[in-house]
Amino acid sequence: MADLSAPRLPAATASNPPWARPAPDARNALPGATLGGVRILLRLEGLVVLAAAVAAYVHLGASWGAFAMLLLLPDLSFLGYLGGSRVGAIAYNAAHSYVGPVALLGLGLAGDMPAALALGLIWSAHIGLDRALGYGLKYGSEFGATHLGRIGRADPW
Repeated sequence: MADLSAPRLPAATASNPPWARPAPDARNALPGATLGGVRILLRLEGLVVLAAAVAAYVHLGASWGAFAMLLLLPDLSFLGYLGGSRVGAIAYNAAHSYVGPVALLGLGLAGDMPAALALGLIWSAHIGLDRALGYGLKYGSEFGATHLGRIGRADPW
C-alpha cells in the first residue's frame, strides 16, 4: 500500500536552516518537474538571465523608475486563474516564457527602438528572477505545479 501521508520535514538545525527544503525524491516529486542538478542548473540560468538583463539595462541607460514600475507587470497574468487552473496556466506561461521578451529585444535591435529594448530587458529580468527563485512554467492541473517543482506548501492542512 502506498504511503499517502504528507512528507516529513527534518527539524531545523544549524546545518539545515528553516528556509532549506528537503531534496525532492521519487515519493513526493511532481510528475513532469525537473529534479536535482537539472533543477539547480535551470535556477542558476535564471539568475544569469536576471544579471545579464540588469547589466544591459544599465548600459541602455533607461529609467530606473520605469524598471521598478514594470518589473512585476507580467504577474498580472495571475488574473487568468480567475478562469480556472487551465486558463490561468496558459495566461501565466504566455507572460513567463522568454518568447515575448526575446521578440521585443529583436524588434528593438532591428528597428532601433530603445523603448522595445527596455521593455524586453525588464520582462527578461522578471522571468529570470522568477526562475532563480524556483517559480517555473505552470501546468494546468493546479496552481502550484510547475516545471521546476511544486511551489507553496504541499499540504496546507
